[in-house]
Amino acid sequence: MQPRVALYTFGIFAKPSADPVNDGFHARNDANLAAAEASAGFIARSGYDGDPGPASWGAHTYPRFYTGSDMHSPSTLSLWTDLEAPFAFTYHGLHAEALSHGRDWFAKPIQPPTLHRAAKPAWPPYVLWWVAADHVPDWREGVERLEHLHDHGASAQAFDWKTPFDAAGVPYSIDRESVRRYANLNQRRA
Repeated sequence: MQPRVALYTFGIFAKPSADPVNDGFHARNDANLAAAEASAGFIARSGYDGDPGPASWGAHTYPRFYTGSDMHSPSTLSLWTDLEAPFAFTYHGLHAEALSHGRDWFAKPIQPPTLHRAAKPAWPPYVLWWVAADHVPDWREGVERLEHLHDHGASAQAFDWKTPFDAAGVPYSIDRESVRRYANLNQRRA
């Protein structure tokens, strides 16, 4: 069986979750989860304890970057067949439209520049890594990979779309034609 791609996403609302400014996010959330599940190349996703839908893959955990008090910070954990499938879902269709509103809802994860370095993200909003065909990551693993990406930069252990790796740990370039095929398939499924 082929290895699979794990994707963990993490955001922090700029205002408490229930603030009306986040209504647009909440209104799109179920539709985006359904669109992910209907996407070509999607395998499975973790649910959330106490919510209807798929079972939770372990206890929900927050990265050390989360400092909120309402204990609600949007995050997802999913498995995909290859790197192009989640890329197509993320940057095309319904999810891409939601991404365009991200600055309306989420805190800006930027560390200010210092004398010796330029401004950089205070935390990455997502992380990708490869898992064995029979492995289902839990929330803790997603958090550990996100923190590893932040602390050490992209590697075969934890990477982003800018610096991806293949299942063998070799630097990789996203196949844009494959992404287009996935996006077209997803559009027909919508």
